[in-house]
Amino acid sequence: MTIVDSADELGRRDRKKLETRAALEHAALTLVAERGLAGVTVEDIAEAVDVSSRTFFNYFPAKEDALVGSGSASATDLREKLEAVPARVPVLEALRLMSRAEAERVQEQREQWLLRLKVFEQNPSLFPRLVASGTETERVVMTAVARRAGVEPGTSGYPELATAAAMAAFRVAMMRWGAAGGRPVLANLVDDAFSQLAAGLPNP
Repeated sequence: MTIVDSADELGRRDRKKLETRAALEHAALTLVAERGLAGVTVEDIAEAVDVSSRTFFNYFPAKEDALVGSGSASATDLREKLEAVPARVPVLEALRLMSRAEAERVQEQREQWLLRLKVFEQNPSLFPRLVASGTETERVVMTAVARRAGVEPGTSGYPELATAAAMAAFRVAMMRWGAAGGRPVLANLVDDAFSQLAAGLPNP
């Protein structure tokens, strides 16, 4: 086997892993939306994708994690989106561009995300796990914001506040988008939320 063949094989394996992970997430969301959280087991999810329960646990520690998705991957993606914005761009605008790029990714997976939002709404017990995942994502983004701003985390409070505000703006945009059935363009709702932040949140 040549080096090129070996690289191709690794590429195929990586794609297969991503496909399996995505299929497990979709199956978990679909089944829980239909039956409720208590009515779905790991075995049900694995069977829907035609894999073993052992394979499921190679990707997720529990069924709840499949519903929430991969927080670490999201954190890495957001950090890379932020770091791709030129350093001369002010922090809040850079966070808007990062959030807008993420909104475009979510929009491309509209049905999956609407299903996820529905499952979260129907199963409030998932929120602690969702918050834990979001906290890790916020920490990763905040560290990147601190580097961009040239300050140390835990000193001025600026990177923590800027990141928390940006994350809140994105969550509000997602809530508005989900409540409207995914009909508005999510990126436009993100822009609107950041515009309100930039204006100092004046009374409407």
